[in-house]
Amino acid sequence: MRACGCRGESPDACRLSLDKIDIGVYNKTDISVENGDVDMISKKERTRESILDTAYELFARDGFNKITMKDICEATGMSRGGLYSHFGSTRELFEAILEKINQKDEMNFQKEIEDGMAATDILDRALALMRNEMEHSEDSLSLAMYEYSGTCSNDRMNYFNWIGEKKWSDLIEYGIVRGEFNTVNVKEIVHVILYAYQGVRMWSRIVSMTPEVYDSITNHIRKQLIKEQ
Repeated sequence: MRACGCRGESPDACRLSLDKIDIGVYNKTDISVENGDVDMISKKERTRESILDTAYELFARDGFNKITMKDICEATGMSRGGLYSHFGSTRELFEAILEKINQKDEMNFQKEIEDGMAATDILDRALALMRNEMEHSEDSLSLAMYEYSGTCSNDRMNYFNWIGEKKWSDLIEYGIVRGEFNTVNVKEIVHVILYAYQGVRMWSRIVSMTPEVYDSITNHIRKQLIKEQ
């Protein structure tokens, strides 16, 4: 494996391990702190979120390897010290972005399942979101994820892939039990969903794709899963 491409950071920052990543950093401010500290903590969190939003745009546009902490300082207008008070490296920053994406409610089906929502409605919402994301490759982190995995570590990507497989498996099994979905090979269809989706998002950065491509993928998934009336 090549050396981590986190330029401008210390070696210790680049060797940031998974157990040191706080996966709960996007929780709301703990209001149990003394009143005088709430505003200060809220401002810090707002600044952190602003950094993540700006860094996301840079990583989506240029990939992971090209972006430095200096680039992020310039884009955010922050001093080097100010930025480092929030993130110690581009790797740490990128991993925080990945965690934020993983916590997005849009692709978390558990609440809808617990509420007893129709499996077909959950699926249609998810496929609509997938189609929109496939169509807008300029917002995709696929290239940055690929470079991050090859440059730093693929452990975290394997973890997020496992989470994605579990979410989709739970939804499909839920639909089968309710009699809304065909009795399919769950693992097989999950692989089709995840890798076709990610493959298109990566490939669309290289070649032009038409809406027909996105429609054919989402329609195929729907036909494979939903029982004919």
